[in-house]
Amino acid sequence: MAGINISAGSSQEQPWYVALLGLAEHFRTSNPQNIRLCIHCLQSIFNFSPPPHIEARTHLQLGTILLTHAKNIDIARSHLEKAWTISSTVPHIDDVRFESASILSQVYSEKQNQPQHAKPILLKAIELSQQAPYWHCRLLFQLAQLHTAEKDWLAAMNMMGIGADYALSVRSEYTRLLFMLSRGMIGLISKNIPVVNESMTQAGRLIESFTGSSLHKEYLKVFFLVLQVCHYLIAGQVKSVKPVLKQLQQSIQTIAHNHSDDEPLVTNPAEMFQWLPKEHMCILVYLVTVMHSMQAGYMDKAQKYTDKALMQIEKLKFMDSNPLLSSFQLMLLEHIIMCRLIMGNKSVAIQEIFQACHVCQQQPRLFTTHGAQVHTLIGLYAMSMNCMEAAEAQFKTAVKMTGAADLINFINLNLAIVYLRTNHQAELLGLVESINPETMPTGSHTLKAAAYYVKGLQFFFQANFTDAKRCLRETLKMANAEDLNRLTSCSLVLLGHIFLSLGNTQEAMNLVTPAMQLAGKIPDVHVQLWASSLLKDLYHQCGDSVNEAEGYRMHTSFSQALLKDHFQSSKMPEHGIIQWTDGPCPFHLSSSASTSTAML
Repeated sequence: MAGINISAGSSQEQPWYVALLGLAEHFRTSNPQNIRLCIHCLQSIFNFSPPPHIEARTHLQLGTILLTHAKNIDIARSHLEKAWTISSTVPHIDDVRFESASILSQVYSEKQNQPQHAKPILLKAIELSQQAPYWHCRLLFQLAQLHTAEKDWLAAMNMMGIGADYALSVRSEYTRLLFMLSRGMIGLISKNIPVVNESMTQAGRLIESFTGSSLHKEYLKVFFLVLQVCHYLIAGQVKSVKPVLKQLQQSIQTIAHNHSDDEPLVTNPAEMFQWLPKEHMCILVYLVTVMHSMQAGYMDKAQKYTDKALMQIEKLKFMDSNPLLSSFQLMLLEHIIMCRLIMGNKSVAIQEIFQACHVCQQQPRLFTTHGAQVHTLIGLYAMSMNCMEAAEAQFKTAVKMTGAADLINFINLNLAIVYLRTNHQAELLGLVESINPETMPTGSHTLKAAAYYVKGLQFFFQANFTDAKRCLRETLKMANAEDLNRLTSCSLVLLGHIFLSLGNTQEAMNLVTPAMQLAGKIPDVHVQLWASSLLKDLYHQCGDSVNEAEGYRMHTSFSQALLKDHFQSSKMPEHGIIQWTDGPCPFHLSSSASTSTAML
Protein backbone atom coordinates (compact mmCIF):
# COMPACT_ATOMS: atom_id res chain seq x y z
CA MET A 1 0.00 0.00 0.00
CA ALA A 2 1.19 3.54 -0.64
CA GLY A 3 2.23 5.50 2.44
CA ILE A 4 -0.02 8.05 4.17
CA ASN A 5 0.74 11.35 2.48
CA ILE A 6 1.96 13.56 5.37
CA SER A 7 3.43 16.25 3.17
CA ALA A 8 0.12 17.08 1.45
CA GLY A 9 -0.32 20.69 2.45
CA SER A 10 1.25 19.99 5.87
CA SER A 11 3.09 23.32 6.16
CA GLN A 12 -0.27 25.12 6.11
CA GLU A 13 -2.10 22.53 8.23
CA GLN A 14 -2.88 22.59 11.94
CA PRO A 15 -0.21 20.98 14.21
CA TRP A 16 -2.77 18.46 15.56
CA TYR A 17 -3.39 17.20 12.00
CA VAL A 18 0.30 16.84 11.15
CA ALA A 19 0.93 15.08 14.51
CA LEU A 20 -1.94 12.58 14.10
CA LEU A 21 -0.98 11.90 10.50
CA GLY A 22 2.67 11.32 11.48
CA LEU A 23 1.62 9.01 14.30
CA ALA A 24 -0.68 7.04 11.97
CA GLU A 25 2.18 6.60 9.50
CA HIS A 26 4.51 5.51 12.33
CA PHE A 27 2.08 2.75 13.37
CA ARG A 28 1.55 1.72 9.74
CA THR A 29 5.26 1.33 9.01
CA SER A 30 6.44 -0.04 12.38
CA ASN A 31 7.62 -3.66 12.54
CA PRO A 32 5.28 -5.36 13.21
CA GLN A 33 2.61 -3.03 11.84
CA ASN A 34 -0.03 -1.78 14.26
CA ILE A 35 -2.93 -1.14 11.87
CA ARG A 36 -5.47 -0.82 14.72
CA LEU A 37 -3.65 2.18 16.22
CA CYS A 38 -3.00 3.62 12.73
CA ILE A 39 -6.77 3.58 12.07
CA HIS A 40 -7.43 4.99 15.55
CA CYS A 41 -5.14 8.00 14.85
CA LEU A 42 -6.85 8.71 11.52
CA GLN A 43 -10.34 8.44 13.05
CA SER A 44 -9.29 10.92 15.78
CA ILE A 45 -8.89 13.58 13.07
CA PHE A 46 -12.71 13.75 12.73
CA ASN A 47 -12.98 14.86 16.42
CA PHE A 48 -11.42 18.22 15.43
CA SER A 49 -14.13 19.00 12.82
CA PRO A 50 -11.52 19.28 10.06
CA PRO A 51 -12.05 21.39 6.93
CA PRO A 52 -13.53 19.52 3.90
CA HIS A 53 -10.19 18.93 2.11
CA ILE A 54 -8.71 17.20 5.22
CA GLU A 55 -11.95 15.32 5.89
CA ALA A 56 -12.03 13.95 2.30
CA ARG A 57 -8.33 12.97 2.39
CA THR A 58 -8.75 11.19 5.75
CA HIS A 59 -11.74 9.22 4.50
CA LEU A 60 -9.68 8.16 1.47
CA GLN A 61 -6.75 7.09 3.70
CA LEU A 62 -9.05 5.12 6.03
CA GLY A 63 -10.86 3.48 3.12
CA THR A 64 -7.58 2.42 1.50
CA ILE A 65 -6.11 1.02 4.75
CA LEU A 66 -9.31 -0.84 5.68
CA LEU A 67 -9.50 -2.29 2.17
CA THR A 68 -5.97 -3.67 2.51
CA HIS A 69 -6.01 -4.84 6.12
CA ALA A 70 -9.62 -5.43 7.24
CA LYS A 71 -12.27 -7.92 6.24
CA ASN A 72 -15.28 -5.61 6.33
CA ILE A 73 -15.39 -4.18 2.80
CA ASP A 74 -18.62 -2.25 3.55
CA ILE A 75 -16.86 0.01 6.11
CA ALA A 76 -13.99 0.64 3.67
CA ARG A 77 -16.50 1.39 0.91
CA SER A 78 -18.38 3.82 3.18
CA HIS A 79 -15.20 5.87 3.79
CA LEU A 80 -14.38 5.89 0.07
CA GLU A 81 -17.94 7.03 -0.76
CA LYS A 82 -17.56 9.93 1.70
CA ALA A 83 -14.16 10.82 0.23
CA TRP A 84 -15.63 10.86 -3.29
CA THR A 85 -18.76 12.84 -2.32
CA ILE A 86 -16.88 15.53 -0.35
CA SER A 87 -13.99 15.87 -2.84
CA SER A 88 -16.42 16.27 -5.77
CA THR A 89 -17.41 19.69 -4.41
CA VAL A 90 -14.04 20.90 -3.04
CA PRO A 91 -11.59 22.62 -5.43
CA HIS A 92 -7.82 21.86 -5.69
CA ILE A 93 -7.84 18.31 -4.36
CA ASP A 94 -7.73 16.44 -7.66
CA ASP A 95 -5.60 13.61 -6.31
CA VAL A 96 -8.16 12.80 -3.56
CA ARG A 97 -11.14 13.20 -5.89
CA PHE A 98 -9.88 10.95 -8.66
CA GLU A 99 -8.11 8.39 -6.48
CA SER A 100 -11.27 7.88 -4.37
CA ALA A 101 -13.34 7.54 -7.60
CA SER A 102 -10.86 4.99 -8.99
CA ILE A 103 -10.63 2.85 -5.83
CA LEU A 104 -14.36 3.08 -5.06
CA SER A 105 -15.35 1.92 -8.55
CA GLN A 106 -12.84 -0.94 -8.20
CA VAL A 107 -14.51 -2.00 -4.94
CA TYR A 108 -17.94 -1.95 -6.60
CA SER A 109 -16.90 -3.85 -9.73
CA GLU A 110 -14.28 -6.31 -8.43
CA LYS A 111 -15.04 -6.86 -4.73
CA GLN A 112 -18.83 -6.52 -4.66
CA ASN A 113 -19.72 -7.48 -8.24
CA GLN A 114 -21.81 -4.32 -8.72
CA PRO A 115 -20.43 -2.77 -11.91
CA GLN A 116 -23.65 -0.81 -12.35
CA HIS A 117 -22.58 1.36 -9.34
CA ALA A 118 -19.00 1.71 -10.63
CA LYS A 119 -19.82 3.07 -14.09
CA PRO A 120 -21.56 6.36 -13.09
CA ILE A 121 -18.67 7.20 -10.71
CA LEU A 122 -16.07 6.59 -13.43
CA LEU A 123 -18.07 8.55 -16.02
CA LYS A 124 -18.42 11.54 -13.63
CA ALA A 125 -14.72 11.38 -12.72
CA ILE A 126 -13.74 11.22 -16.41
CA GLU A 127 -15.90 14.31 -17.05
CA LEU A 128 -14.22 16.20 -14.16
CA SER A 129 -10.66 15.16 -15.02
CA GLN A 130 -10.28 16.84 -18.43
CA GLN A 131 -7.60 19.14 -17.00
CA ALA A 132 -5.76 16.34 -15.14
CA PRO A 133 -4.16 14.29 -17.97
CA TYR A 134 -2.78 11.45 -15.81
CA TRP A 135 -6.09 10.81 -14.07
CA HIS A 136 -8.17 11.31 -17.20
CA CYS A 137 -6.19 8.63 -19.05
CA ARG A 138 -6.10 6.27 -16.07
CA LEU A 139 -9.87 6.51 -15.54
CA LEU A 140 -10.54 5.91 -19.25
CA PHE A 141 -8.38 2.76 -19.10
CA GLN A 142 -10.28 1.66 -15.98
CA LEU A 143 -13.72 2.14 -17.54
CA ALA A 144 -12.57 0.28 -20.67
CA GLN A 145 -11.36 -2.57 -18.43
CA LEU A 146 -14.79 -2.71 -16.75
CA HIS A 147 -16.55 -2.87 -20.14
CA THR A 148 -14.12 -5.61 -21.24
CA ALA A 149 -14.88 -7.67 -18.11
CA GLU A 150 -18.57 -7.44 -19.06
CA LYS A 151 -17.76 -8.40 -22.69
CA ASP A 152 -19.18 -5.07 -23.86
CA TRP A 153 -16.49 -4.93 -26.54
CA LEU A 154 -17.93 -1.99 -28.46
CA ALA A 155 -18.04 0.27 -25.38
CA ALA A 156 -14.51 -0.81 -24.37
CA MET A 157 -13.10 -0.06 -27.83
CA ASN A 158 -14.95 3.25 -27.87
CA MET A 159 -13.23 4.25 -24.58
CA MET A 160 -9.84 3.39 -26.10
CA GLY A 161 -10.66 5.54 -29.14
CA ILE A 162 -11.58 8.50 -26.88
CA GLY A 163 -8.34 7.94 -24.94
CA ALA A 164 -6.22 7.94 -28.12
CA ASP A 165 -7.81 11.24 -29.26
CA TYR A 166 -7.30 12.81 -25.82
CA ALA A 167 -3.64 11.67 -25.66
CA LEU A 168 -3.08 13.30 -29.06
CA SER A 169 -4.64 16.56 -27.77
CA VAL A 170 -2.22 16.63 -24.78
CA ARG A 171 0.74 15.84 -27.09
CA SER A 172 1.50 12.35 -25.82
CA GLU A 173 2.30 10.05 -28.73
CA TYR A 174 3.37 7.33 -26.25
CA THR A 175 0.02 7.20 -24.41
CA ARG A 176 -1.87 7.56 -27.69
CA LEU A 177 -0.13 4.37 -28.86
CA LEU A 178 -0.94 2.59 -25.57
CA PHE A 179 -4.64 3.35 -26.18
CA MET A 180 -4.42 2.23 -29.82
CA LEU A 181 -2.68 -1.04 -28.96
CA SER A 182 -5.17 -1.67 -26.13
CA ARG A 183 -7.97 -1.19 -28.66
CA GLY A 184 -6.26 -3.79 -30.87
CA MET A 185 -5.99 -6.14 -27.89
CA ILE A 186 -9.74 -5.87 -27.19
CA GLY A 187 -10.36 -6.53 -30.89
CA LEU A 188 -8.19 -9.65 -30.62
CA ILE A 189 -10.03 -10.92 -27.51
CA SER A 190 -13.42 -10.29 -29.13
CA LYS A 191 -12.30 -11.77 -32.51
CA ASN A 192 -13.04 -8.45 -34.24
CA ILE A 193 -10.41 -8.90 -36.96
CA PRO A 194 -11.11 -5.61 -38.86
CA VAL A 195 -10.45 -3.65 -35.63
CA VAL A 196 -7.28 -5.69 -34.98
CA ASN A 197 -5.97 -5.04 -38.49
CA GLU A 198 -6.83 -1.33 -38.43
CA SER A 199 -5.32 -0.72 -34.94
CA MET A 200 -2.19 -2.79 -35.60
CA THR A 201 -1.48 -1.27 -39.03
CA GLN A 202 -1.77 2.29 -37.72
CA ALA A 203 0.12 1.55 -34.47
CA GLY A 204 2.90 -0.30 -36.30
CA ARG A 205 3.53 2.69 -38.56
CA LEU A 206 3.54 5.15 -35.63
CA ILE A 207 5.89 3.00 -33.51
CA GLU A 208 8.38 2.93 -36.39
CA SER A 209 8.43 6.74 -36.56
CA PHE A 210 8.23 7.23 -32.73
CA THR A 211 10.80 9.81 -31.59
CA GLY A 212 10.29 9.74 -27.82
CA SER A 213 12.37 7.85 -25.24
CA SER A 214 14.09 4.75 -26.68
CA LEU A 215 12.87 2.67 -23.74
CA HIS A 216 9.28 3.84 -24.27
CA LYS A 217 9.69 2.79 -27.89
CA GLU A 218 10.88 -0.66 -26.77
CA TYR A 219 7.88 -1.02 -24.38
CA LEU A 220 5.50 -0.17 -27.23
CA LYS A 221 7.31 -2.60 -29.53
CA VAL A 222 6.90 -5.46 -27.01
CA PHE A 223 3.17 -4.69 -26.63
CA PHE A 224 2.79 -4.58 -30.43
CA LEU A 225 4.77 -7.80 -31.02
CA VAL A 226 2.93 -9.72 -28.25
CA LEU A 227 -0.36 -8.85 -29.98
CA GLN A 228 1.06 -9.92 -33.34
CA VAL A 229 2.31 -13.26 -31.94
CA CYS A 230 -1.07 -13.93 -30.29
CA HIS A 231 -2.86 -13.03 -33.54
CA TYR A 232 -0.78 -15.63 -35.43
CA LEU A 233 -1.15 -18.29 -32.71
CA ILE A 234 -4.94 -17.86 -32.51
CA ALA A 235 -4.95 -18.43 -36.29
CA GLY A 236 -2.76 -21.53 -35.75
CA GLN A 237 0.02 -20.09 -37.93
CA VAL A 238 2.94 -21.57 -36.01
CA LYS A 239 5.56 -21.34 -38.75
CA SER A 240 4.58 -17.87 -39.97
CA VAL A 241 4.92 -16.41 -36.45
CA LYS A 242 8.57 -17.45 -35.96
CA PRO A 243 10.25 -14.22 -37.22
CA VAL A 244 7.84 -12.08 -35.13
CA LEU A 245 8.48 -14.21 -32.03
CA LYS A 246 12.24 -13.88 -32.55
CA GLN A 247 11.87 -10.10 -32.80
CA LEU A 248 9.82 -10.10 -29.57
CA GLN A 249 12.46 -12.14 -27.74
CA GLN A 250 15.17 -9.68 -28.89
CA SER A 251 13.07 -6.72 -27.73
CA ILE A 252 12.50 -8.18 -24.26
CA GLN A 253 16.26 -8.82 -23.97
CA THR A 254 16.87 -5.10 -24.59
CA ILE A 255 14.36 -4.18 -21.86
CA ALA A 256 15.57 -6.85 -19.40
CA HIS A 257 19.19 -5.69 -19.66
CA ASN A 258 18.23 -2.06 -19.11
CA HIS A 259 19.02 -0.88 -15.55
CA SER A 260 16.14 0.67 -13.61
CA ASP A 261 18.02 3.98 -13.26
CA ASP A 262 17.80 4.28 -17.06
CA GLU A 263 13.98 4.55 -16.87
CA PRO A 264 12.72 7.37 -19.13
CA LEU A 265 12.34 10.77 -17.48
CA VAL A 266 8.65 11.65 -17.80
CA THR A 267 7.72 15.32 -17.98
CA ASN A 268 4.23 14.95 -19.50
CA PRO A 269 1.78 13.75 -16.78
CA ALA A 270 -0.19 11.91 -19.50
CA GLU A 271 2.84 9.60 -19.92
CA MET A 272 3.04 8.27 -16.36
CA PHE A 273 1.92 4.86 -17.64
CA GLN A 274 3.59 1.60 -18.38
CA TRP A 275 1.78 -1.14 -20.25
CA LEU A 276 3.20 -3.74 -17.82
CA PRO A 277 6.05 -3.74 -15.31
CA LYS A 278 9.29 -4.97 -16.89
CA GLU A 279 9.23 -8.25 -14.89
CA HIS A 280 5.66 -8.99 -16.01
CA MET A 281 6.63 -8.38 -19.64
CA CYS A 282 9.39 -10.99 -19.33
CA ILE A 283 6.91 -13.56 -17.96
CA LEU A 284 4.44 -12.74 -20.75
CA VAL A 285 7.11 -13.34 -23.39
CA TYR A 286 7.90 -16.70 -21.73
CA LEU A 287 4.17 -17.49 -21.84
CA VAL A 288 3.71 -16.76 -25.57
CA THR A 289 6.90 -18.76 -26.25
CA VAL A 290 5.38 -21.69 -24.34
CA MET A 291 2.14 -21.33 -26.34
CA HIS A 292 4.15 -21.41 -29.57
CA SER A 293 6.22 -24.43 -28.47
CA MET A 294 3.04 -26.32 -27.53
CA GLN A 295 1.34 -25.69 -30.88
CA ALA A 296 4.52 -26.54 -32.79
CA GLY A 297 4.96 -29.73 -30.76
CA TYR A 298 8.21 -28.95 -28.93
CA MET A 299 7.33 -30.26 -25.45
CA ASP A 300 10.85 -30.05 -24.00
CA LYS A 301 11.11 -26.39 -25.01
CA ALA A 302 7.65 -25.63 -23.58
CA GLN A 303 8.65 -27.31 -20.33
CA LYS A 304 11.95 -25.38 -20.10
CA TYR A 305 10.29 -21.97 -20.58
CA THR A 306 7.40 -22.85 -18.25
CA ASP A 307 9.85 -23.72 -15.46
CA LYS A 308 11.68 -20.40 -15.95
CA ALA A 309 8.44 -18.40 -15.96
CA LEU A 310 6.94 -20.17 -12.91
CA MET A 311 10.16 -19.60 -10.97
CA GLN A 312 10.00 -15.91 -11.85
CA ILE A 313 6.34 -15.75 -10.72
CA GLU A 314 7.21 -17.40 -7.38
CA LYS A 315 9.87 -14.74 -6.72
CA LEU A 316 7.57 -11.86 -7.68
CA LYS A 317 4.61 -13.13 -5.62
CA PHE A 318 6.57 -12.48 -2.41
CA MET A 319 6.59 -8.74 -3.17
CA ASP A 320 3.76 -8.28 -5.67
CA SER A 321 0.12 -9.27 -5.22
CA ASN A 322 -0.90 -8.23 -8.75
CA PRO A 323 -3.69 -10.62 -9.85
CA LEU A 324 -2.14 -10.67 -13.34
CA LEU A 325 0.63 -12.90 -11.94
CA SER A 326 -2.00 -15.50 -11.00
CA SER A 327 -3.47 -15.32 -14.52
CA PHE A 328 -0.01 -15.93 -16.02
CA GLN A 329 0.62 -18.76 -13.56
CA LEU A 330 -2.68 -20.43 -14.44
CA MET A 331 -2.10 -20.19 -18.21
CA LEU A 332 1.41 -21.64 -17.85
CA LEU A 333 0.04 -24.51 -15.75
CA GLU A 334 -2.65 -25.19 -18.39
CA HIS A 335 0.05 -25.58 -21.04
CA ILE A 336 2.48 -27.63 -18.95
CA ILE A 337 -0.33 -30.03 -17.94
CA MET A 338 -1.00 -30.77 -21.64
CA CYS A 339 2.76 -31.26 -22.11
CA ARG A 340 2.88 -33.79 -19.27
CA LEU A 341 -0.04 -35.76 -20.73
CA ILE A 342 1.60 -35.90 -24.18
CA MET A 343 4.89 -36.98 -22.62
CA GLY A 344 3.18 -39.68 -20.53
CA ASN A 345 3.63 -38.03 -17.11
CA LYS A 346 0.03 -38.36 -15.90
CA SER A 347 0.92 -38.54 -12.19
CA VAL A 348 2.61 -35.11 -12.42
CA ALA A 349 -0.22 -33.71 -14.59
CA ILE A 350 -2.92 -34.53 -12.03
CA GLN A 351 -0.97 -32.80 -9.26
CA GLU A 352 -0.54 -29.74 -11.47
CA ILE A 353 -4.29 -29.72 -12.16
CA PHE A 354 -4.75 -29.29 -8.40
CA GLN A 355 -2.15 -26.51 -8.42
CA ALA A 356 -4.23 -24.77 -11.11
CA CYS A 357 -7.31 -25.15 -8.88
CA HIS A 358 -5.40 -23.59 -5.95
CA VAL A 359 -4.50 -20.57 -8.09
CA CYS A 360 -8.23 -20.19 -8.92
CA GLN A 361 -9.08 -20.50 -5.22
CA GLN A 362 -6.80 -17.54 -4.42
CA GLN A 363 -8.33 -15.44 -7.23
CA PRO A 364 -11.97 -16.65 -7.52
CA ARG A 365 -12.50 -14.51 -10.63
CA LEU A 366 -10.09 -16.84 -12.43
CA PHE A 367 -12.41 -19.81 -12.07
CA THR A 368 -15.09 -17.76 -13.84
CA THR A 369 -12.73 -17.14 -16.76
CA HIS A 370 -10.78 -20.44 -16.71
CA GLY A 371 -13.19 -23.01 -15.22
CA ALA A 372 -13.90 -24.49 -18.66
CA GLN A 373 -10.15 -24.93 -19.30
CA VAL A 374 -9.70 -26.69 -15.94
CA HIS A 375 -12.50 -29.18 -16.72
CA THR A 376 -11.08 -29.66 -20.24
CA LEU A 377 -7.70 -30.58 -18.72
CA ILE A 378 -9.36 -33.04 -16.33
CA GLY A 379 -11.16 -34.51 -19.37
CA LEU A 380 -7.84 -34.92 -21.23
CA TYR A 381 -6.31 -36.56 -18.14
CA ALA A 382 -9.30 -38.93 -17.82
CA MET A 383 -8.94 -39.80 -21.54
CA SER A 384 -5.26 -40.63 -21.05
CA MET A 385 -6.29 -42.90 -18.14
CA ASN A 386 -8.92 -44.65 -20.36
CA CYS A 387 -11.71 -43.37 -18.06
CA MET A 388 -13.92 -42.48 -21.01
CA GLU A 389 -17.19 -41.87 -19.13
CA ALA A 390 -15.45 -39.40 -16.82
CA ALA A 391 -13.75 -37.74 -19.82
CA GLU A 392 -17.12 -37.30 -21.55
CA ALA A 393 -18.66 -35.78 -18.39
CA GLN A 394 -15.72 -33.36 -17.99
CA PHE A 395 -15.86 -32.23 -21.61
CA LYS A 396 -19.63 -31.68 -21.42
CA THR A 397 -19.17 -29.65 -18.20
CA ALA A 398 -16.50 -27.53 -19.91
CA VAL A 399 -18.74 -26.84 -22.94
CA LYS A 400 -21.52 -25.59 -20.62
CA MET A 401 -19.08 -23.19 -18.95
CA THR A 402 -17.63 -21.48 -22.02
CA GLY A 403 -18.74 -19.38 -24.94
CA ALA A 404 -15.30 -19.47 -26.60
CA ALA A 405 -15.85 -21.01 -30.05
CA ASP A 406 -12.34 -22.41 -30.49
CA LEU A 407 -12.28 -24.02 -27.04
CA ILE A 408 -15.65 -25.65 -27.85
CA ASN A 409 -14.19 -26.88 -31.18
CA PHE A 410 -11.16 -28.32 -29.36
CA ILE A 411 -13.41 -30.05 -26.79
CA ASN A 412 -15.70 -31.45 -29.51
CA LEU A 413 -12.72 -32.95 -31.39
CA ASN A 414 -11.61 -34.73 -28.20
CA LEU A 415 -15.19 -35.82 -27.45
CA ALA A 416 -15.35 -37.32 -30.95
CA ILE A 417 -12.21 -39.40 -30.17
CA VAL A 418 -13.85 -40.56 -26.92
CA TYR A 419 -16.96 -41.68 -28.86
CA LEU A 420 -14.81 -43.40 -31.52
CA ARG A 421 -12.85 -45.30 -28.88
CA THR A 422 -16.02 -46.35 -27.01
CA ASN A 423 -18.02 -47.07 -30.21
CA HIS A 424 -20.79 -44.62 -29.24
CA GLN A 425 -22.09 -44.13 -32.76
CA ALA A 426 -25.27 -42.20 -31.89
CA GLU A 427 -23.35 -39.63 -29.82
CA LEU A 428 -20.70 -39.35 -32.54
CA LEU A 429 -23.42 -38.69 -35.11
CA GLY A 430 -24.58 -35.73 -33.00
CA LEU A 431 -21.09 -34.19 -33.27
CA VAL A 432 -20.44 -34.89 -36.94
CA GLU A 433 -21.52 -31.47 -38.22
CA SER A 434 -19.65 -29.44 -35.59
CA ILE A 435 -16.34 -31.25 -36.23
CA ASN A 436 -16.56 -31.26 -40.03
CA PRO A 437 -13.38 -29.49 -41.22
CA GLU A 438 -15.22 -28.09 -44.27
CA THR A 439 -17.87 -26.32 -42.19
CA MET A 440 -16.23 -25.90 -38.75
CA PRO A 441 -16.61 -22.24 -37.69
CA THR A 442 -12.96 -21.46 -36.89
CA GLY A 443 -10.21 -19.21 -38.14
CA SER A 444 -7.58 -21.54 -36.67
CA HIS A 445 -5.37 -23.39 -39.15
CA THR A 446 -4.38 -25.86 -36.36
CA LEU A 447 -7.97 -26.72 -35.38
CA LYS A 448 -8.95 -27.23 -39.00
CA ALA A 449 -5.96 -29.56 -39.56
CA ALA A 450 -6.90 -31.42 -36.35
CA ALA A 451 -10.50 -31.77 -37.60
CA TYR A 452 -9.22 -33.46 -40.79
CA TYR A 453 -7.23 -35.85 -38.59
CA VAL A 454 -10.29 -36.75 -36.45
CA LYS A 455 -12.34 -37.23 -39.64
CA GLY A 456 -9.59 -39.52 -40.99
CA LEU A 457 -9.64 -41.46 -37.71
CA GLN A 458 -13.40 -41.86 -38.01
CA PHE A 459 -13.06 -43.28 -41.55
CA PHE A 460 -10.26 -45.58 -40.32
CA PHE A 461 -12.55 -46.99 -37.62
CA GLN A 462 -15.16 -47.59 -40.36
CA ALA A 463 -12.47 -49.37 -42.46
CA ASN A 464 -13.11 -46.72 -45.15
CA PHE A 465 -9.40 -46.43 -45.98
CA THR A 466 -9.80 -44.38 -49.17
CA ASP A 467 -11.54 -41.47 -47.41
CA ALA A 468 -9.28 -41.88 -44.37
CA LYS A 469 -6.19 -41.42 -46.56
CA ARG A 470 -7.75 -38.38 -48.28
CA CYS A 471 -8.40 -36.65 -44.91
CA LEU A 472 -5.02 -37.55 -43.45
CA ARG A 473 -3.18 -36.24 -46.50
CA GLU A 474 -5.06 -32.96 -46.02
CA THR A 475 -3.91 -32.92 -42.37
CA LEU A 476 -0.32 -33.57 -43.44
CA LYS A 477 -0.45 -30.80 -46.04
CA MET A 478 -1.78 -28.31 -43.48
CA ALA A 479 0.51 -29.52 -40.68
CA ASN A 480 3.63 -29.32 -42.86
CA ALA A 481 2.71 -25.83 -44.04
CA GLU A 482 2.85 -24.53 -40.45
CA ASP A 483 5.28 -26.99 -38.74
CA LEU A 484 2.60 -28.65 -36.60
CA ASN A 485 4.87 -31.54 -35.61
CA ARG A 486 2.47 -33.40 -33.37
CA LEU A 487 -0.30 -33.51 -35.99
CA THR A 488 2.30 -34.56 -38.56
CA SER A 489 3.52 -37.50 -36.43
CA CYS A 490 -0.06 -38.60 -35.58
CA SER A 491 -1.10 -38.48 -39.25
CA LEU A 492 2.00 -40.34 -40.45
CA VAL A 493 1.54 -43.16 -37.95
CA LEU A 494 -2.18 -43.52 -38.76
CA LEU A 495 -1.46 -43.53 -42.49
CA GLY A 496 1.21 -46.15 -41.83
CA HIS A 497 -1.35 -48.21 -39.94
CA ILE A 498 -3.75 -47.96 -42.91
CA PHE A 499 -1.09 -49.11 -45.40
CA LEU A 500 -0.16 -51.99 -43.07
CA SER A 501 -3.86 -53.00 -42.97
CA LEU A 502 -3.89 -52.88 -46.79
CA GLY A 503 -0.78 -55.10 -46.92
CA ASN A 504 1.50 -52.43 -48.40
CA THR A 505 4.46 -52.91 -46.02
CA GLN A 506 6.96 -50.71 -47.88
CA GLU A 507 4.65 -47.67 -47.94
CA ALA A 508 3.75 -48.31 -44.28
CA MET A 509 7.47 -48.44 -43.39
CA ASN A 510 8.09 -45.15 -45.26
CA LEU A 511 5.44 -43.47 -43.11
CA VAL A 512 5.93 -45.07 -39.69
CA THR A 513 9.74 -44.57 -39.58
CA PRO A 514 9.61 -40.72 -39.84
CA ALA A 515 6.57 -40.73 -37.50
CA MET A 516 8.70 -42.53 -34.88
CA GLN A 517 11.60 -40.09 -35.33
CA LEU A 518 9.35 -37.04 -35.07
CA ALA A 519 7.49 -38.45 -32.04
CA GLY A 520 10.89 -38.94 -30.36
CA LYS A 521 11.77 -35.28 -30.91
CA ILE A 522 8.49 -34.01 -29.42
CA PRO A 523 8.56 -36.36 -27.33
CA ASP A 524 5.08 -37.92 -27.67
CA VAL A 525 5.17 -41.22 -25.81
CA HIS A 526 1.76 -42.40 -27.09
CA VAL A 527 2.72 -41.99 -30.75
CA GLN A 528 6.06 -43.69 -29.95
CA LEU A 529 4.17 -46.62 -28.41
CA TRP A 530 1.87 -46.86 -31.45
CA ALA A 531 4.71 -46.49 -33.98
CA SER A 532 6.97 -49.03 -32.21
CA SER A 533 4.11 -51.56 -32.24
CA LEU A 534 3.66 -51.05 -36.01
CA LEU A 535 7.43 -51.22 -36.67
CA LYS A 536 7.65 -54.50 -34.75
CA ASP A 537 4.90 -55.99 -36.98
CA LEU A 538 6.41 -54.49 -40.16
CA TYR A 539 9.88 -55.91 -39.48
CA HIS A 540 8.29 -59.27 -38.68
CA GLN A 541 6.50 -59.26 -42.05
CA CYS A 542 9.79 -58.31 -43.78
CA GLY A 543 11.63 -61.15 -42.00
CA ASP A 544 14.07 -58.65 -40.38
CA SER A 545 14.48 -60.36 -36.99
CA VAL A 546 17.16 -57.94 -35.68
CA ASN A 547 15.02 -54.84 -36.19
CA GLU A 548 11.93 -56.75 -35.07
CA ALA A 549 13.66 -57.49 -31.75
CA GLU A 550 14.63 -53.79 -31.45
CA GLY A 551 11.03 -52.78 -32.23
CA TYR A 552 9.79 -55.24 -29.60
CA ARG A 553 12.28 -53.84 -27.04
CA MET A 554 11.19 -50.24 -27.72
CA HIS A 555 7.50 -51.15 -27.57
CA THR A 556 8.00 -52.97 -24.26
CA SER A 557 9.96 -50.03 -22.84
CA PHE A 558 7.29 -47.44 -23.75
CA SER A 559 4.50 -49.77 -22.65
CA GLN A 560 6.06 -50.44 -19.25
CA ALA A 561 6.79 -46.75 -18.60
CA LEU A 562 3.18 -45.84 -19.43
CA LEU A 563 1.74 -48.70 -17.37
CA LYS A 564 3.89 -47.77 -14.37
CA ASP A 565 2.74 -44.12 -14.57
CA HIS A 566 -0.87 -45.24 -15.16
CA PHE A 567 -0.80 -47.43 -12.05
CA GLN A 568 0.82 -44.67 -9.99
CA SER A 569 -1.79 -42.10 -11.11
CA SER A 570 -4.76 -44.40 -10.48
CA LYS A 571 -3.63 -44.92 -6.86
CA MET A 572 -3.23 -41.20 -6.13
CA PRO A 573 -6.05 -39.53 -4.14
CA GLU A 574 -5.99 -36.67 -6.73
CA HIS A 575 -7.24 -39.12 -9.37
CA GLY A 576 -10.72 -38.80 -7.82
CA ILE A 577 -11.07 -35.31 -9.33
CA ILE A 578 -12.22 -36.96 -12.59
CA GLN A 579 -15.66 -37.33 -10.92
CA TRP A 580 -15.94 -33.59 -10.10
CA THR A 581 -18.37 -31.82 -12.40
CA ASP A 582 -20.21 -29.49 -10.02
CA GLY A 583 -19.69 -27.34 -6.93
CA PRO A 584 -16.37 -26.25 -5.39
CA CYS A 585 -13.14 -28.06 -6.22
CA PRO A 586 -12.65 -31.19 -4.02
CA PHE A 587 -9.37 -29.99 -2.46
CA HIS A 588 -9.56 -32.72 0.19
CA LEU A 589 -8.41 -35.15 -2.54
CA SER A 590 -5.08 -33.36 -2.89
CA SER A 591 -2.40 -35.08 -0.84
CA SER A 592 -0.34 -31.89 -1.00
CA ALA A 593 -3.21 -29.42 -0.44
CA SER A 594 -1.55 -27.57 2.45
CA THR A 595 1.91 -27.49 0.88
CA SER A 596 0.53 -26.39 -2.51
CA THR A 597 -1.32 -23.49 -0.90
CA ALA A 598 1.79 -22.43 0.97
CA MET A 599 3.87 -22.74 -2.16
CA LEU A 600 1.65 -20.70 -4.50
